[in-house]
Formats: sequence, structure tokens, C-alpha cells
Amino acid sequence: MTFCLVLMAAPLVWPDIPGLTDLPGHLGRYKIAIHLQHSEYLRRFYGFEWTLVPNLGVDLLVVPLSWIIKIELAVKLIVLLIPPLTLLGFLWVAREAHGRIPSTYLFAAPLIFGYPYQYGFLNFTLSVALAFLALGLWLCLGRSGHTGLRALLFLPLSLAVWLTQAFGWGMLGLLAFAFEITRQLDLNRAFPRAFVFAVCRCLPLVAPFALTLVWQSANAEAATGDWFNFTWKFSAVITSLRDRWILLDTGSILLLLFVIYLGARDRKLHYSRGLAFGAILLLLAILLLPRVLLGGAHVDSRLVPYFLAVALLGIRPSLAGSSRFANVLALAGLAFFIVRIGSNTVSLLLYDRTYNAELRVLDHIPRGARLAAFVGANCHPKWATSRLEHLPGIAIVRKDAFSNDQWTIGGSHLLQVKSPWTRFVDPSQFVTAEPCNKENWQTIEDALRRLPQENFDYVWLVDPPPYDPVLTGSWRVIWRQGASALFELHGAGAARTADLRAP
Repeated sequence: MTFCLVLMAAPLVWPDIPGLTDLPGHLGRYKIAIHLQHSEYLRRFYGFEWTLVPNLGVDLLVVPLSWIIKIELAVKLIVLLIPPLTLLGFLWVAREAHGRIPSTYLFAAPLIFGYPYQYGFLNFTLSVALAFLALGLWLCLGRSGHTGLRALLFLPLSLAVWLTQAFGWGMLGLLAFAFEITRQLDLNRAFPRAFVFAVCRCLPLVAPFALTLVWQSANAEAATGDWFNFTWKFSAVITSLRDRWILLDTGSILLLLFVIYLGARDRKLHYSRGLAFGAILLLLAILLLPRVLLGGAHVDSRLVPYFLAVALLGIRPSLAGSSRFANVLALAGLAFFIVRIGSNTVSLLLYDRTYNAELRVLDHIPRGARLAAFVGANCHPKWATSRLEHLPGIAIVRKDAFSNDQWTIGGSHLLQVKSPWTRFVDPSQFVTAEPCNKENWQTIEDALRRLPQENFDYVWLVDPPPYDPVLTGSWRVIWRQGASALFELHGAGAARTADLRAP
């Protein structure tokens, strides 16, 4: 187990900037939050106001760490620790559910590197890690009869998970309730009484509910929609382990679904009732939640890998099975674990190579530059994506530049973009070869034509689709790397950068 916990950090050790899609953009926001008052450049472009929202986990951790080490290293350490912390939570919960740690955790562990983590949902994945650790403590204190102490501890602990990210708190509540109601049913209480007793025992977890209502009312105008899109939800199952190699990733999911099927049908395997009911509640949440909720996207699908993980953690070899069967299951789990972690490691090394090649452009961008970045995107993405969508955010981190890839979702993100760059926020950086049926996406030629050149010094094209070179003919090429290029607008970049330095 110690070996597996250590190995969970292996894919993140080598890359300077882990190749998680949204991570470079988050890095830009952290730089603004911490250094805004010390950078005259950043103050020209951005505003940032701390307030209480349930999406602050990594943001709050980076601040004290940045007093000791650089922001990029601080974020890397946090991102590196999320997988082993989540696995530690898995192990604790499985031990409490089964009385021992079943070998099926080896099948569940690679789901920690699933789609939400690969996409860079940092606050969400950190909140899930805290939720499983908190659930382990909840079950431990309940088993030992310390329910009074548990109630006192979980008033602040539930608030901490909520503050990290609200959906982690929701997951904690669902799983805790699943265990409490099954415990009441095991005491031969009728379902109505068991339900009431379980709700009462879970009341210490309800403390953030009032804050959630206040947050939702203040954020009521944020986008919510795409309900009951079951095609999307089904695809979220297939893409739960999506990384780089479609045959390996989809084959891995089919294997996990087969193990879950065996757990339900094979007498040699046994299910924990608490974890089984927890998996059912998570599945219901996935089916009932919309794809977009209060401005946050992928709300339902980000729960899918953890639904699968809970279903797998609930399985253990039964007394009806032989020791040989248990050993074969453990060896199969270990092989699956090593293959998946190995593939994640290689994949992130390859993304690191791409990042390093693209980021050489920063040697040609002066501090405080007004940068418009356009990143090539596909209307129908391939299985292995470029993960370059928010790479321009590193220009904020290293050059105090303006970059048009930042999020400004009210009630979720605390950053504001000042005029005249207000509309240059995510997804203004996405450019495609042809028009897409996606809101606020644009073709590369439209983006180049419509760019208000008086507001920018440089244009960075990051792996763009083909375009008419006439559109950039009057701009000076400063750097090229394959299809990527950096242009200085009308040779006026130096003058405009000097203007930025004016008080």
C-alpha cells in the first residue's frame, strides 16, 4: 500500500508544469491574486477581490506557500499531493467499510487520474480528496461510538470541504448518509425510522447549507442548463479515464465495468452495503444534475469516476471464494494499477515536452505586454487533446502580461478583467478552422480580423489551424515553433510596452 501511495505521485514528479488542461490558466489567476498589489502591470489589466465562495481550495493553499517558494512550485506540490491523498481516503473508507482493505482498491486507484484531474479541476479534485479522508474519519468515529465528538469535529470540517469546493462537500454528505442509513437498517429499523435517524446523525454536515443558499441566490443569474442529457452522461462513463491512447483508456473502463458486474453477480465476491448504496446515490446525482450549474461546466460528468471508484471499493472477496481466486484478483488489480499509472506518467512527460517547446516564446515577450493569444481548437476534439487551451496563462505568471484566457464567472471566480479588455476572457482564446456550434468560439480568421489592435502589443498563435497569411502580413514575426508563432503588431510593441511602464 505504501508503494502504491508513493507511486500515485510519480506522474507529477518530472513535469515543471503538469499537463492538466486548465492548470496554466489557474496559475495565472494565482499570480494575480498574490501579486496584484505589487505589480503595476497586473493592476492595469486585472482586479481581484477575495470573498467567500465554495471554490477556494487551492487558491487559499497557494497563498502561504508562495511566501516560501515560487508559485509554480507551490502549485506543483499541491497537484502532486492530491492523488496520494485521495488514495489514502479511498483506503481508509474501504477499511472502515470492510474491516480490512480489499485488493479491489487497485482497480479504483487509477480513477483518481481520471477526467476531472486530467482536465485540471484542481479545487474539485482537492475537495474530493478531503471528502474521502473526512468520510474515513466519520466512519471511524461512528464505529468507535464517539458520535458526540464527531458532531463537534464535523461542524468545521464540513465547512472546510465546502470552502474547498461545494461538490466535494455534496459527495461527502451523500456517502455519509449512505453509511448511516444502512447502519440503521442493519439494526432492523423500518425504512422511515432509519431515514429519520440517518438524517439526524448527518446534521453536523449540514452547516454549509445556509452558506450554499446565500451563494446560490447571489449567483442566480449564472448559467444553468443541459438537463437530462443522457448521451453526454453515458459518454462521461466511457471517457472517465480519457488521457492519450483511446484503446488503452476505453479498454480500461470496460475492464472496470466488468469487475463491478462480477461484484454484483459472482458469489465469490461480496459488496459492502454502505458503499453500494453510496454508489447508487452518486449515480442518482449524476442522472439528476445538469451539465452546467451556476456557471460551472461538467457538473454531472465530473462525479462519474468517483461513482465508479466507490462501486469498486465496495467489492471484496467473500468467504465463499478460494484464496487462489483472491490472489488472482489482487494480481490483476496490481497489473492494472501499474499499467495505468505508467501510461499516465508517460503521457504527462509528453505533454511536458510540448509545453516546454511552446513556452520558449516567453523569451521574446517583454514584461507587462498586452498579449492576445489564440489557441487552435477542434469542434469535435480527438481523443488525445493538445491541453494547450490555457497555456497562455503562463505569460501572466512569468511576464506579468495580459492574457485573454482567464475565467470571470461570477460567484465562482474572484478575478475581474478591466476595460478595454473586458470581453477578452475564456473562451476568447479558442480558434477553429471552421465555425463551431459552441458559444463564443470563433474561427481563426474571424479572430484575427476582429482583433482591436490598438489594445494589444503581441499576438501569440498557439498551434493554430490554417489561416490566410495576408491577415498577419503587416505584423512582424518574432518567433516560430512549428505552426505556432508570435507577432508584434505594426512594430509598435516596444512603444506600447514602454507606455505600460508609465505611472
